[in-house]
Amino acid sequence: MHPHPTSFGVFKPVNHVLMSFASAAASASAESALIAAGFAAADITRYTPGEMRDQAESDIRNAGVLAGLGYELDLVKAQLALAQKGESFLVVDAPEQSQVELVTAVAVSCFATRAQRYGSLIIEELLPLEDDVGPPTPAAENRPGAAA
Repeated sequence: MHPHPTSFGVFKPVNHVLMSFASAAASASAESALIAAGFAAADITRYTPGEMRDQAESDIRNAGVLAGLGYELDLVKAQLALAQKGESFLVVDAPEQSQVELVTAVAVSCFATRAQRYGSLIIEELLPLEDDVGPPTPAAENRPGAAA
């Protein structure tokens, strides 16, 4: 069983980045790239499409009333949709900004379909969204590398 940090009954891995990939092979490549970049294997958790689907369905069933007020429940619904499409997931412990930057570079180079950084108060999209699975793309000024 994977660790399952929650907020109001839904998955919220604070100080982690969650990435999704169109295939298990892409996810495995990203995991190898993260280890090559200096992350410990223990800092990376893999989720198969079935594992994420089961977790997301459970979270949606058990979500507290307050879960609907934030972004977390929307993301769980998007994760469910991606898992139903067969996507694989990695959750990476990345509490420092430099680590988030490394994870984002790996997400881009390994063609992640999604990447979100979970903070205690905000969840940041690290890649532009190009599908219709979940919440809208954040404003351009909030994307990594955007001119200030």
